[in-house]
Amino acid sequence: MSIKLLLTGGTIDKTYNESNGELHFVETHIPEILELGRNRSDIDIQQLLLKDSLDMTASDRQSIADACTNAKQDQILITHGTDTIVDSGKSIAALGLENKTIVLIGAMIPYVFKHSDAVFNLGFALGALQALQPGVYITMNGKIFNWDNVIKNREIGEFQTL
Repeated sequence: MSIKLLLTGGTIDKTYNESNGELHFVETHIPEILELGRNRSDIDIQQLLLKDSLDMTASDRQSIADACTNAKQDQILITHGTDTIVDSGKSIAALGLENKTIVLIGAMIPYVFKHSDAVFNLGFALGALQALQPGVYITMNGKIFNWDNVIKNREIGEFQTL
């Protein structure tokens, strides 16, 4: 069974710009992460956008929702920025895709940094996706949350149950 992996950007895919010290997007790192993790799952990758989630528009969220609706796969993993990941979870859940399992993941530290949580988060999300019942979930740092029962606690840099 194939997994649909939708790429939307977020911190997980940011790169450090040595010229100005800012984080920005050049290209996705997800195929490299999957290769380093020795992934053996059948994954169909589709890059929708590379954006910080704070810059996402209603049109961007509609593109994500449309990609979920149009995916022939019943298991969908979405990389996403952590700041508005719950907003996208809400948009996707509103579709009523009862037979699909959809997991959104992100990272607090970009993959390109030594102590990033990106590799662990992606691997954990892939495993969770294959074990969960249909629904919309957010996974971060070894935890699984229902999309509507989670909040990003900025003070401690973690996602927590409401």
